[in-house]
Amino acid sequence: MILTDPVNDFLIPQQWLERVTLPLEVLVDGVNKGLLVVLSNGNILHRGYTTGTTAAAAAKASVLSLKRDVGSISVPTPCGVRAELTVKAKDGRCEVVKISGDHESDVTGGLVITAEARTSNSIQLSAGKGIGIVTRGGLQVKEGEPAINPVPRCQIIDAIHEALDECGLEGAAVTISVPDGEAVAERTLNQKVGIEGGISILGTTGFVEPWSDHLGETKMELIAEASRVVLTTGRIGMRYSQMLFPEYTSVMVGSRLDEGIRAAGGETIICGLPGLILKWAVPDILEGTGFNTVQEMIDNDKQNPLIDTSLAAVVERSKGARIVIVDRDGNIIRDTGEMA
Repeated sequence: MILTDPVNDFLIPQQWLERVTLPLEVLVDGVNKGLLVVLSNGNILHRGYTTGTTAAAAAKASVLSLKRDVGSISVPTPCGVRAELTVKAKDGRCEVVKISGDHESDVTGGLVITAEARTSNSIQLSAGKGIGIVTRGGLQVKEGEPAINPVPRCQIIDAIHEALDECGLEGAAVTISVPDGEAVAERTLNQKVGIEGGISILGTTGFVEPWSDHLGETKMELIAEASRVVLTTGRIGMRYSQMLFPEYTSVMVGSRLDEGIRAAGGETIICGLPGLILKWAVPDILEGTGFNTVQEMIDNDKQNPLIDTSLAAVVERSKGARIVIVDRDGNIIRDTGEMA
């Protein structure tokens, strides 16, 4: 049987599938919906939904509820898989509980995200209570704007379009809120990166990845078995690693770069956004610079010598791996392979 995880386009090895004890139809359905992750020992972990997917569901259901009560909803996600969520929607107002899946450290798990809709001549999306405001540069959203990142914003707008088509309305004004968002934001890094007053609406795939010790072991096995591997730090890095290095095995290790480097036995590349990669080797890179994030520093001065000195430290700590840092559009900022 050939089964590919549609969220990360990962072809699940046959020997892994043979160890799974779930009924075949349950396994296939869960994987195809993006909800089940197969580990190398046959164990199963569950994905959750991002704040972006949860907000998209609330937005769509709020618009539909202008015409009828809604108890469940299907919305598009950035990775192309449709998400199905339980909602509570009536008379233009919707509540949706954010599901984390098997990710115990997801502080937004269980949060209620609401949407309120009214008819309009066009689509209007606004942020209400509990969604933070960006106060510094260097982020994906401009200073002074609500912290709804571009990818989930498009996801929400697409979901509203679907609702309008279904109920025959011309337009709708939708306000997304998170009643407990300000309190939960205190347990995130939002204030440190320049977001005040609430959480962010995030998500590049629409799904929250699970985490367990064995998942980490599974990834290290993949790295050890690969003759050529790209270690990536996040979803954006994963996407561009697969595009830039299609002949390599790409593995997302997040902040576990040290473990990934130790596991790698073949040709190794580290690829991703600059923040985590550079701060991995130089934790105090921003000290005394006046910048709040590495991205802000790069946006202001791509030739800043701190980038190259930090990059040299990354090469040294990674035992000579090739380092490729990219921006959110996939443009290469630095590539030590080209510098060599």
